[in-house]
Amino acid sequence: MPLTADEAFQRYQQELPRIKEAVEATETHLIHSTTRKGITCEVTSRPKEVSSFKTKIYRKRYSDPWKQITDKAGIRVIVPHRGLLDPALEVVKECLDVVRVEDDREDPRHVDRLRYPRLHIQAIMVGGMADPDGVPYECEIQLRTEAVDLWSRMSHKLLYKPGVEPPADVSRSLYRLIALVELYDLEVERGVKAMAEHPTLAHGNRLLSAAEQLYRTFTDHPYSRDLSHETVGVLSETIDNDTAYGEQLLEFTERFRERLEQAYADYGPTSAHFLKHGRYLLASQPESLIIFERLHNARFRLKSTWRRSELPETMLTDMAQIWGTGL
Repeated sequence: MPLTADEAFQRYQQELPRIKEAVEATETHLIHSTTRKGITCEVTSRPKEVSSFKTKIYRKRYSDPWKQITDKAGIRVIVPHRGLLDPALEVVKECLDVVRVEDDREDPRHVDRLRYPRLHIQAIMVGGMADPDGVPYECEIQLRTEAVDLWSRMSHKLLYKPGVEPPADVSRSLYRLIALVELYDLEVERGVKAMAEHPTLAHGNRLLSAAEQLYRTFTDHPYSRDLSHETVGVLSETIDNDTAYGEQLLEFTERFRERLEQAYADYGPTSAHFLKHGRYLLASQPESLIIFERLHNARFRLKSTWRRSELPETMLTDMAQIWGTGL
């Protein structure tokens, strides 16, 4: 028998901790899977707010709200440009049990409309958790480019006000921006393809992308991209196969996660060492993961390569001190 609105609301509050645990585990699983495939993306997750769950029951007038509200948890996978949408979609299909895919990109009904094409995946979350009826928990995965995500968040704030119809000129202006979003995505994709034809730049970019995605699992603190590119240019000389290195860096990060967490807590961007003394600058950069891995697995090659570069030797000795390795 279907749950009433009140019963569904009460069950959701009771199950929320388990749903949160499941969606966070699924987020981590997607981060690992996309990293292994070398796909640059940002993966975030959250369970549905209790107030949003209640509001949706009220607005939609569901006859069976517990079953009909399928987005009890949501995940966003944000890729830099549209050329990565299909590869990211394939990763989701490979690593999760997909219930359905809603892909409007090729829908002929949208070719003459200024609306962004939706790409949503309904999937079963990892970990085997189920509701009291034994139904596995699902999540809704929104797959977007960075430009579309920016437009979507902005338009949601301005257009979707319950009970209020936005002015026609405001709606039209926001929808016209979709044309610019499409142009932006096309130009980014073109630029990425051009950069990929430059071996040295492509090599460094792949390494930095792999490190950056993993670094975000420790902190979302901003960092200097100029310093990253300069440092990765040196580190890349110590790595022969950058395509396979993403998997190697992932395995290293998971193997030493607790040790890395402690290192970033003690020496990272919010640590007393950094804030008070300005030391250990590279510990506040994503390429620090590569440095730690190289110190662990290729210390002498890293040392000799670093000495031939123009980077200060103290930067490397600081990182070696953090990792507890002598040079």
